[in-house]
Parts: sequence; C-alpha cells; structure tokens
Amino acid sequence: MDVTVIICTYNRAGNLPVCLGRLAAQQGVDGLQWEALVVDNNSTDATKAIVAELARTLPIRIRYAFEPQQGLNYARNRGAQESVGRFFGYIDDDIQTSPGWLAALHNALSSNDADAVGGRIHLDPEIRLPKWIQPEMYGFLGYQDFGEEPFQMDGVSRYPFGGNMFFHRRVIDRIGLFNPKLGRRGGGQRRGELFKGAETDYFHRLAAHGGARVFYEPRAVVYHQVQPFQLTKKYFRTIHYNAGFQRALHDERQFGRSLMGVPLFLFPQLARNAGLYFRQFVTEGPDRAFRQQMTVGNFVGTMLGYARRGRLRDLRGTPRHSGRTR
Repeated sequence: MDVTVIICTYNRAGNLPVCLGRLAAQQGVDGLQWEALVVDNNSTDATKAIVAELARTLPIRIRYAFEPQQGLNYARNRGAQESVGRFFGYIDDDIQTSPGWLAALHNALSSNDADAVGGRIHLDPEIRLPKWIQPEMYGFLGYQDFGEEPFQMDGVSRYPFGGNMFFHRRVIDRIGLFNPKLGRRGGGQRRGELFKGAETDYFHRLAAHGGARVFYEPRAVVYHQVQPFQLTKKYFRTIHYNAGFQRALHDERQFGRSLMGVPLFLFPQLARNAGLYFRQFVTEGPDRAFRQQMTVGNFVGTMLGYARRGRLRDLRGTPRHSGRTR
C-alpha cells in the first residue's frame, strides 16, 4: 500500500459522505495503491453504519477502526497503528479535498524523500465570516497558505496544519506517536474539549530530532467546512485561553521566582497586554480590539495553567522550582 488517508471523527457521521465522496473523486492516482481509514473516536451516532455503507458504494478502499479512548491524538495514534501505507496522513472529517490533492501529496513525499508534507487549507468559499474575524485570524479556523511555490519548512515556525498533513512511516520509528495528553477531546465545543494545535508538538519533536525533511506542497489543496460554533467570539476566546493553559500545565521547565506557581515575569506582561486591549477598545472599538482580547485570554490561561501545575506538584511532593529562572 502506498498511502493511507486517515480521517479521525467523533459524532459527525453527516460529514462523512461528502468527505469520502471527494476522496473518491481523486484524479491522477490510477497507479497508486491507497486507502481511506476512518477512525471512530467512540462516536454515539451512526458513524459505523455510514462508513460501512460508503465502503460498499464508493469506488475506493475504505476501512473502519474504533478508538474508545476519547481524544484527537488517541484517534490519530490508532490511525497510524492501523494504517498500512508507506505514507500515512490526516484530514479532518469537515475537509473536502481537491481532485489533484492526493497525487500532489504523493509526488511531494516521494520526490523529496520527505519525512512530512503539508498543503494548503482554504476556507469554504461559501462561508460568510463575521467582520470581526480579520485575515490574520484565519489560521485559527485551520486556514494555511504559504503561497504558490513549494519549499522546505523548518518544522518549528512553519509546519503543516492537522487538517492536511502526511508522513513517511519512518517518522514513527524516529519520534514515536502523538502525545495523547494534548489536543481536542470530544466535539470541541466546550472549554474542556477545545484544544488546538496538537500537531505543533509533533512537528517540534520531529525538528528537534535533527535532519527533518518537512515540505510544503501548494498543489495539495483542501477546503475546510467551518462549523457555525467556530464563528463565535466565544470559540476564539476559548482556543486562546486553552492554548495557554495546556502549554503551561505540561511545561517541564523550572522557574526561580514565582507566586503560587506562576512565574513572576508573566504578571507585568499580562498588565501591559490588558492595557493595550483597553486602549484599542476605546479608540478602535470592540471588533478591532478583539484580537488583543484573545492575547489577554492566552496570558490568563497560561498563568492559571502554571498555578494548576504548581498545585499538582504540591500533591505529588515535587519541588516547585530549583535554581534560577530559565
């Protein structure tokens, strides 16, 4: 098998006919041996039955796998373990692939001897975005576009997003699987579920391993069908708060000066950013100031994450700090 395309899904059976239907319309892949693998992350809807029906009616190989442990990275790991392709990768269940997507990905993986490849993620052109969502915020909806030319990414400042990322199987041998402590859980609509960017950790680990060959392929285009709940200010506030909280909670660094587990240098940073938000709110209005409000929320989440980490260390009897701040 050349490629396994993995779709991790939870209670979105209604998305699968379109997602898999677009996969079945791929062009330029007659010489490829490939499959679609749907990983059901403990859904309670008709996901299993829908996949069985699509496997019977669509002209591509479709397999079903079940992952009972809730969490996107648990599902991603199940998909990697169940895949049989030389290359494996991921799209979301609300992604629609363009006709030449798979051929472009496979060519980029093979011709570059790549460890990983990612392509463009555009938003569904039929979606009408609220005016307060500025272009620089599109990335929080999964948008990614680095232009018309392919290039090698560093895996740190630039790396593929989770809705359109593929790997050579050797990557698992080098750095293992995704960290299941990170990432979205459930439907991603509640604060305790909505964690973005779980692939960031994976690409940073790959880059840290040394010699990583990560490439951007602009011809591999997909379209993200943004959900209505993702077009609310609550959603944007939550993903920023949670990103800070999760990063701090799992941060293994030690800090020499802290208050209740929170590094002291974060307090003036929070104050400066809160002041900037209020100035923008007064001078530019709430919509223009909203991006800065998200930054303030990230600082609040970070500080509460460190405080939570400190309490957990106290319960385990682990020292809160040692030595100077790093």
